[in-house]
Amino acid sequence: MFFYWNMETATSVNFFTILSSFIAIVFIIAVGVVLLNLQFQKNMFSQQLANEELKSKHQLELLQSSIAVQEGERKRIAENLHDELGAILSISRMRMMQLEGELTSDQHVRNLAEIRSYIENSLASMRRISHELIPPQLEQFGLVSTLESISYELSKTKEIIVTVTTNHDLEAFSWPLQLGLYRVVMELINNTIKHAQASEIHIDLAVKDLTLHCLYTDNGIGLKTNITPNGLGFKNIESRVKALEGVFTIGESNKPGFNVYIQIPIK
Repeated sequence: MFFYWNMETATSVNFFTILSSFIAIVFIIAVGVVLLNLQFQKNMFSQQLANEELKSKHQLELLQSSIAVQEGERKRIAENLHDELGAILSISRMRMMQLEGELTSDQHVRNLAEIRSYIENSLASMRRISHELIPPQLEQFGLVSTLESISYELSKTKEIIVTVTTNHDLEAFSWPLQLGLYRVVMELINNTIKHAQASEIHIDLAVKDLTLHCLYTDNGIGLKTNITPNGLGFKNIESRVKALEGVFTIGESNKPGFNVYIQIPIK
């Protein structure tokens, strides 16, 4: 009887031992499967992030390359206008002045003077277009001096007052940064002049923590409530800032005036 009880007890213990071992093995396998699944999902997420990063990097490189090509073409056209067309117009103007001195007929002199006037207007337009394509002052004197000169010329009209402030010598920065920010600011100024009905523009440039901060404000009518600017000008601004690996924020539309805040990392 005692032997039978011991056998039954031993069998029960063995059964529970085997069952416990089996449950433990199943639990370990389940935990392993869960961990493997989590690791797989983590690897998949990491791979997706890596792919997105590569995609973003590739898109940024394409954007930077596109803008570099545009600027190169601008410079080529500007140089051709200045060196070739400008020279031809200047020679034509000089020749007209010589002919005016040689002729005796008042009518012919007046006709030549009129033609010379057309040539001078064409020469002035050519120079303006050439300077807009690649501003020579920007290359020679840098961003701040160029913006100050533009603000002075605009303020002379007495229709709009432009002020520029800065806490840093921006001329030490790279040419792509200076040129890119110049294009952005000029686009903003053009938008203000055309649409804002403003009398004042303020451009504040500051350097802090290896970041260039640009705050552009005007006292115009601002943007309509709940309206996001989607025009070509703002798309150009967005592309330029993105190519410089920066960000820009448009101020709240329910406040008076218009403001844009731009941050560009300095490399």
